[in-house]
Amino acid sequence: MIKITLPDGSVREYEAGVSVGDVTKDISEGLYRSALGAVVNNETKGYAEPINEDSDFRVVKFDDPEGKHIFWHTSSHVMAAAIQELWPGTKFAIGPAIDDGFYYDMDTDHRFVPEDLEKIEKKMLEIAKADHKMERIEISRDEALKLFEDMGQDYKIELINDLPADELITLYKMGDVFTDLCRGPHLESTKKIKAVKLKTIAGAYWRGDSNKQMLQRIYGISFEKAKDLEAWEELQVEIERRDHRKIGKEMDLFSFHEEGPGFPFFHPNGMIVMNELLNWWRGVLDERGYGEIKTPLIMNEELWHRSGHWDHYKENMYFTKIDDADYAIRPMNCPGSVLTYGSAQHSYRDLPIRLAEFGQVHRHELSGTLHGLFRVRTFTQDDAHIYCLPSQIKDEVYKMIDLAEYLYSTFGFKYNIELSTRPDNYMGELSDWEFAEDALAKALEERGIDYILNPGDGAFYGPKIDFHLEDAAGRTWQCGTIQLDFQLPLNFDLNYIDENGEKQRPVMLHRALLGSVERFIGVLTEHFAGRFPLWINPEQVVIIPVSDKFLDTAKKLEKEIKEAGFRVKVDERSEGVGYKIRQAQLARANYMLVVGEKEEESKLLTVRNRDGEETPEVSVEKFIESLKEERDSKSVNPVF
Repeated sequence: MIKITLPDGSVREYEAGVSVGDVTKDISEGLYRSALGAVVNNETKGYAEPINEDSDFRVVKFDDPEGKHIFWHTSSHVMAAAIQELWPGTKFAIGPAIDDGFYYDMDTDHRFVPEDLEKIEKKMLEIAKADHKMERIEISRDEALKLFEDMGQDYKIELINDLPADELITLYKMGDVFTDLCRGPHLESTKKIKAVKLKTIAGAYWRGDSNKQMLQRIYGISFEKAKDLEAWEELQVEIERRDHRKIGKEMDLFSFHEEGPGFPFFHPNGMIVMNELLNWWRGVLDERGYGEIKTPLIMNEELWHRSGHWDHYKENMYFTKIDDADYAIRPMNCPGSVLTYGSAQHSYRDLPIRLAEFGQVHRHELSGTLHGLFRVRTFTQDDAHIYCLPSQIKDEVYKMIDLAEYLYSTFGFKYNIELSTRPDNYMGELSDWEFAEDALAKALEERGIDYILNPGDGAFYGPKIDFHLEDAAGRTWQCGTIQLDFQLPLNFDLNYIDENGEKQRPVMLHRALLGSVERFIGVLTEHFAGRFPLWINPEQVVIIPVSDKFLDTAKKLEKEIKEAGFRVKVDERSEGVGYKIRQAQLARANYMLVVGEKEEESKLLTVRNRDGEETPEVSVEKFIESLKEERDSKSVNPVF
C-alpha cells in the first residue's frame, strides 16, 4: 500500500500502481469530471499514469499551469493526427506543450501555407469530438523500434535509440487514429478540446542543430470552451497593440539591423529611458550599501574554465584571440566581480560586501529565437554580487526581496516567485546544494512568502529565486533573480579572515532585479503601451503654438519649463493644431500645451494629457510644481 497526501494534509491509502484518475475519482466524482490530471510529488501526471510510491497529490484543472500543460500536450497529438490524415506519410519529430500552447515539428513533402491551418483546425475538432481515449502503453525497446520502423517514423527511431538502456518506454495511443512515442502527461480523452487556433508556421532544425534536417513547425493553442478562445483572440489584438517593436519605432526608441542581428541599436529617445532608469536605480543601490564596479568585457579563456562556464555554457559564448592567446567575451559578469573581491584581503568585519555592476554581456542565441528586446545577443544586467558570512544569508536575501518589491511596485507590477533547484548538470557538492536550497526556502517561508517550486531549473552553480512579473495584458515575464552560490568562491579560493585569525570561505549571492535592462525596457514598453510614467518618458511636454504669431510666447514657456528640469519642445512645424496634437499623442508625450491668444493674454495654460482630457486655467507655476510632484514621486498616474 502507498500513502497519498492531499493539499489539506489528509492521507489516503491505495495499492501501488493506482492511477491518477482513480485517486481523483475517489476524492470526488465532480472533481474527476472537471480536472485534467494532478501534480504528484512535484511531477505533472495525466489520469492514465500510475503512482507507485508515497506521494503528495494535488489535482489540477485548466486554470492551473500544469493543467494547461496536460491539455496542450494532448492537443499537439490531436494536431499530428489531423496532419497525418490530411497528408499521409508525414514524419513526426517532437510535439510538446509550451507556455502559450503547443507545437509539432514535422518532415513532409507538403509545404505548409497559412491556408492549410484552417483545414487542420477543422480536422482537429472532428478528431477531438470523436472522444478518442488516450491509452498509455508501456513497451519494450525492441517492440517500439519495430512499431516505428513499420510506420516509417525515422525521428522516433532516433529518439528511442538515444534513450538510456534502462529507460521505461511509453506510447500514447489515441483511439485508432494516432500512436506516438511519449512520456505524457495527457488528457483522459480528446473530448475536452472544444476550441483550437493554429497560430503560425515556422522552420526548426531537428534537435536545434543547423547541420541536421530543417523541419516544419506549426504552433497552436486550444481551450475547453469557445468563449475562452474568443477572449484569447481579443487579448492577442491588445498584445499586438502593445508590441514593443512597433512602439519602439513609433517613439524612435530603438531599432534592429541586419548588420547586427540580435544586437539592439538604442536611439536618443531610448537612451533617455535607459539612463533615467539606471540613474534612479544607481541611487537606490547607493542608499542600500552597494559599491559600483566595472570589469572587462573580454578576459582570458582560462578564467572561464575556472569559473565552470566553459564546461556548462561554452556553446553560448563568443571567443577571440589576443597576442595568440585565447580569450572569451563575457556571457556573465560574475567572474569579474569575483576577481575584484579577491584582489584584497577581507576581514569578517567587512562582510557583507555588496558589489554592483551594470555589466554588458554577450550570449550566442540561435537566430530563430531572437525576438526584439526580449531575446537578444547582447544586453546589460543590473548585476550585483554579495559576499557574506553563512549567518548573514537570510538577512541579505530579505534585503534583496525588499529591494525587488520596491522596484516592481514603482512600476505597478504584480509578481510571483519561483524557487528553482539543482539542475542535472550542476557543479559542486550535493551537500552544498542542499544547504543552499534549504537556506533560500527558509528565507521565503519564514518571511511568509508564497512561492512555486521549480525543480531542476537552477543555475549550474546554485539554486535561485526568480521573480515573474505580470504586465497590464496579463502576461508574465521572468526578470529578477537571486542566486546562492558556493561554487565560485571555492573555484577562485575566495576567503576572509575570521575572528580567530583563520581563513574562511565566504558565501556569494548573485542578484539582478531588472535582469536584462534591455528586456526590462521592452517589458515596460508593453506594460505601459509606450505611455511611460513622466519621470522616464522621453517626451514629457510638447508646446503647440496655434500659429507663428505665438511662437515667441511658446519659446519663453519652453525655456521656463526646461529650466525647471523637464524635457520639453515646441512643435514649430507649419501644420494644423489638430495634426500636431495627434503627432504628440503618437509620440506618447505626457502633456500638450496649446498656446494661442487666450493663453498669451491670461498667462494661464490649458493642459491636455495624452488621453485627451483637458485642465483649463493652470498657471505656469502650478503646472511646473505639479510636474515636479509627479516626477519625484515616480507616479504611474498623471496629475492632470
